[in-house]
Amino acid sequence: MSESGVDNSKKVAQELSKVLADSFTIYQKTHGYHWNVTGPTFRGLHLLFEEQYNEIWTSIDEIAERIRALNATAPMGAAAMGNLTSIKDGDPNASAEDMLKDLAADHATVVATLKAAVKAAEAAGDVSTADLCTTRLTAHEKHLWMINATLR
Repeated sequence: MSESGVDNSKKVAQELSKVLADSFTIYQKTHGYHWNVTGPTFRGLHLLFEEQYNEIWTSIDEIAERIRALNATAPMGAAAMGNLTSIKDGDPNASAEDMLKDLAADHATVVATLKAAVKAAEAAGDVSTADLCTTRLTAHEKHLWMINATLR
């Protein structure tokens, strides 16, 4: 691989590491909100959050394995994820509505992170990573739509 090819793969792996960190963090937050949501909308939100965190969980391994396929090391551990993510911890005592608003903002953040990764992958000619990120982008846009529809 040429020097520029190595640089391109490194850049793609760096962007994908941010996707992994954001995905892992939003997974944890969504799971926590699933445990802690209360109020008259409890049942529906409990199920919505469960559906979303399960879907996100299934993607995390695929993202990490793609990073490894790019010959980079996948980040692991709370400190590494915390240094890479743009998602903040949630408040387990937040109202159901505030939990939804928080997750909506977070999914918008993940969408932006994924768009940056797609751009890097396309610039590097890495169609596999671009495809993975586009699939994840579609999933997070759907999660965002579901949350926004619930908030209306």
